Amino acid sequence: MKSSPYNATVVAKILLTPDLMILRVRTDTPREKFQAGQYTTIGLLAKEQRSSNSVITLEQLPPDFLIKRPYSIASANHETSNFEFYISQVKSGQLTPRLFALSQGSRMWVDEEILGVFRLKDTPEGCNIVMVATGTGLAPYISFLRSHIKDNQDIKLAVLHGAAYPWDLGYYSELTFIQNSFDNFYYFPTLLKADKNWNGLTGYIETHLENGLLENVGIEINPEKTHFFLCGNPKMVESVSIFLEKYNYSKHSQTNPGSLHVEEY
Repeated sequence: MKSSPYNATVVAKILLTPDLMILRVRTDTPREKFQAGQYTTIGLLAKEQRSSNSVITLEQLPPDFLIKRPYSIASANHETSNFEFYISQVKSGQLTPRLFALSQGSRMWVDEEILGVFRLKDTPEGCNIVMVATGTGLAPYISFLRSHIKDNQDIKLAVLHGAAYPWDLGYYSELTFIQNSFDNFYYFPTLLKADKNWNGLTGYIETHLENGLLENVGIEINPEKTHFFLCGNPKMVESVSIFLEKYNYSKHSQTNPGSLHVEEY
């Protein structure tokens, strides 16, 4: 009889909507301390049940096949056993419908390795940091802020988060609390399908950038003074990247450091 590959336990599952959740898991053994913004891979066996509101698909997977996908870590970098993930359900997908069927106490697999070069530490000392996201692309920025906000009060930090509806703004309360607690942090949620009860920003992120949103709070769009991080919908990443090219931003890599950091989503 095969032993289970599972090495972690679900300690909390917070459903924000039927298709959006925060999943907290505890690994059986601690991982190495990681850099805020990095990711790990999580998985479930194909024999696990799917959520009730997923789309049943024809799958040719053996029951003991481990379905694995990478996810950015939302928890602080000093949390080496307790990990938080921000997950959107793809109804016809293989892994997320199974993740959405989990409950507190369920077992799952979390990779031993934590990887990725989407790291706050790659910004020079004294540079402002603008974190742009759509959907669950927000996750690495939550790790950034939980890990480093107290140590970065001498620079300006901003989060621009695009979503469709108010209930899609995961971490709204936490980010609002941080904004109210730190004078150097700015939170700009913007909605594409807001109703009359929404008093905040509406429309696309790049439109707000073009209209001087950051300059209004003293953040200059200048690659020598401000680094940008982008994570989320590929169309948003492309559009904002094109906007930043006009200011001479170049994409960061390990071999060619730049002021524009992009997480492939």
